Amino acid sequence: MIAEGINRIWLKHYDQEVSPNLDYEIIPLYEVLERAAANYPDRPAIVFNNWSVSFKKLKRLVDLCSANLKKAGIQPGERVAIMLPNCPQTVITYWACLKLGAVVVMTNPLYMEKELVHHFNDSEARTLITLNLLWKRISGLRDKLHLRRIFVTSIADCLGFPLNFLYTLKSRREYKLEPIPYDGQTVLPWKGLLKRTAIQDPHPVDPVKDLAALQYTGGTTGVSKGVMLTHANLCYNAQQAKAVLHTIKETGETILGLLPFFHIYGLTVCVNFGTLIGATLVPMAKFVPLDVLKTIDRKRPTIFPCAPSIFIALLQQKNLEKYDLSSVRYCISGSAPMPVPIMEKFNSLTNGANIVEGFGLTEASPITHLNPLRGNSKNGSIGLPFPDTDAAIVDMEVGSLPLPVGKIGELVIRGPQVMQGYWNRPDETASVLRNGWLYTGDIAYMDEDGYFFIVDRKKDLIITGGYNVYPREIDEVLHEHPAIKEAVSVGITHPTRGEIIKAYIVLREGHTLSKTDVLAFCREKLANYKVPKQVEFRDDLPKSIVGKVLRRVIREEEERKGHDAGECEPDVEVNGDGSEEPSKKDKRAKKKKKGDKQSS
Repeated sequence: MIAEGINRIWLKHYDQEVSPNLDYEIIPLYEVLERAAANYPDRPAIVFNNWSVSFKKLKRLVDLCSANLKKAGIQPGERVAIMLPNCPQTVITYWACLKLGAVVVMTNPLYMEKELVHHFNDSEARTLITLNLLWKRISGLRDKLHLRRIFVTSIADCLGFPLNFLYTLKSRREYKLEPIPYDGQTVLPWKGLLKRTAIQDPHPVDPVKDLAALQYTGGTTGVSKGVMLTHANLCYNAQQAKAVLHTIKETGETILGLLPFFHIYGLTVCVNFGTLIGATLVPMAKFVPLDVLKTIDRKRPTIFPCAPSIFIALLQQKNLEKYDLSSVRYCISGSAPMPVPIMEKFNSLTNGANIVEGFGLTEASPITHLNPLRGNSKNGSIGLPFPDTDAAIVDMEVGSLPLPVGKIGELVIRGPQVMQGYWNRPDETASVLRNGWLYTGDIAYMDEDGYFFIVDRKKDLIITGGYNVYPREIDEVLHEHPAIKEAVSVGITHPTRGEIIKAYIVLREGHTLSKTDVLAFCREKLANYKVPKQVEFRDDLPKSIVGKVLRRVIREEEERKGHDAGECEPDVEVNGDGSEEPSKKDKRAKKKKKGDKQSS
């Protein structure tokens, strides 16, 4: 049995202040906000452009939102989809739903038709909170989504004057927004949820049993699955993070909310953990490197959760030295190893910020490992297991034989933050949750000090720019094109994004297709980050004896021959708020064209 073979040598390398076993408060997740409002009533809870709110006022807004959602007919246990970028409305609605006893379904604003239909219908969400910039995408799908009520907000709803007025004018001009057909019954303004009404007591929940969130992930294969996370799962993980990050102050911290809140990493670290320690949250609706530098310079965040690709993009900006980044004291990094040169350069700009690398997955709320703050932080390592979290390396055939130090196998985890299972998928739940252990699908090893290192992924999941992409989903879209006979997509190594997606295509006889045609077709059906960056046409694809395309063989071929990472960039990039802008490739082409005109 796995339990008999566990060697918890990592406990010797915990910081002295960190206990291997914690005394958890088993409370409803919304109680975290209630306590923050009681303990730090006047401390800023959210600062968003020229709008801010204290914890006391945030609780008041959450109470009103929760009461009005209840008046609108939302019941405890009902799934509520929140499809918003990082903005105050996301945070307010999130806490309001939890207080009501509803289950939040955080939804990526970049999702397209196929993804949205599956996401909403699988979760059986009947209520959606979304952004006016996304209305066009939603309105055409209403007959497929079975939504009873849609609340629509604008970024301007949480801006102060005059930015709210200027933003409204700008969005109407640039995005050519169609009027929202408010009818008072099925389509309603989000601001109506903040109108005065009788405040309701929080709905009583069993933290251990009752779900707080259905967080969708695809794991490694197939369509995305709803990960069932309870109030306790998410509370445990926030308390574990607080214990391990022991030098972070209980109050006085400011978190830069750049990681998307619809992703479990951003939700846990920025919102749940941030509220637990009474930190001020500075949300950013989309990632624009120069804007991030300006925000750090002006808002002075002390905690900066992000991914290596974000660091790299920031350090590539011109006039980097003109921005003061010295306020940043902690960087919590995940999704990929941090290159040592990047770490050293960022440290020099922040007066020695503590860059802490870790590991997690949606099925574990998500954090399971983190390098110690004061102890040895090993390059390339995901660190040590959290308190009360066991980790082991097992054989990849049966999955029950613990492997010794240094041996490569599958990483398995157990702990209080591990999910209850996949929503309405008992077979897939049984395949990853076995005897209390979560089988991660990641190939790893543990060294002699108890530090863990990820070697590869057991399946074919692609991680590009911190996003999980499931190649089969891309393959299915490509196969919908009438000119495509066969298609397969793989992730290939990229110096800044971790991986980029490349599609290999065999055309039907008598048909022609360009790379531009393929990218345009994919953009209609996939979120921007899932659109292949490279396309290669072939006469055939390698197959097994039973006719299965061998994705592994293609990937190995690509690794041998190398690749040009800049080829076939999409012409349009989609921002986190749903708006579109020209890609870097298109901007370079326009700049060159302008230069040519001037020289002539």
